[in-house]
Amino acid sequence: MKYKRILLKLSGESLMGDKQFGIDNNRIHSYALQIKEIRDMGIQIAIVIGGGNIFRGVQAEAGGMDRTHGDYMGMLATMINSMALQAALEAVGVHTRLQSAIEMKEISEPFIRRKAVRHLEKSRVVIFGAGTGNPFFTTDSAASLRAIEMNADVILKGTRVDGIYTADPEKDKMATKFKEITFDEVYAKGLNVMDLTAFTLCKENDLPIIVFDMDTPGNLKKIIEGEQVGTIVKN
Repeated sequence: MKYKRILLKLSGESLMGDKQFGIDNNRIHSYALQIKEIRDMGIQIAIVIGGGNIFRGVQAEAGGMDRTHGDYMGMLATMINSMALQAALEAVGVHTRLQSAIEMKEISEPFIRRKAVRHLEKSRVVIFGAGTGNPFFTTDSAASLRAIEMNADVILKGTRVDGIYTADPEKDKMATKFKEITFDEVYAKGLNVMDLTAFTLCKENDLPIIVFDMDTPGNLKKIIEGEQVGTIVKN
């Protein structure tokens, strides 16, 4: 296997499937089966999910709400998604632990790094909810931070697009896909992979990112087996 321990970053929007908001049960079940498939191969898996299908802090700010208040609401949205994924994984027989950056002892463990690593070593899937626990940081930043703390081999960023393109492929039919690109090239070209805080964390800690299409079953397994899927960003 190319990777032993991964951090899978999922967007909240990806959980919507064809819906306008909320969670599509078929989509989350599909994700659970793909995650189970690589867990059964012996891969240690940590997961961070966004909350954009339910609420975004930046939306609140645009409506006149205090950004800090809105960001905390967004963190709660990530916990709803995290609980939904936890339920979907356990329904297919995958043992999970949900850790929250904000204390919610009735529904999750607090984030404790050594405990999270132990869960991974015992083949439990660990889901990290509530971002970093701080406003003004995205779930991309949370994913980068947790991946570094867990000594993950790679961040797998599952999206609706099958990699990084020269332009938005949904808007520009002439856009071409990169198979491989460096962190410096992404900076120079102004490509949107993650927010700069998250991206810089990965660059400085030499943590590669693979951007791929999570909605195509089998892609996750192919990456683990070393096949060229999506776009890899590395130093």
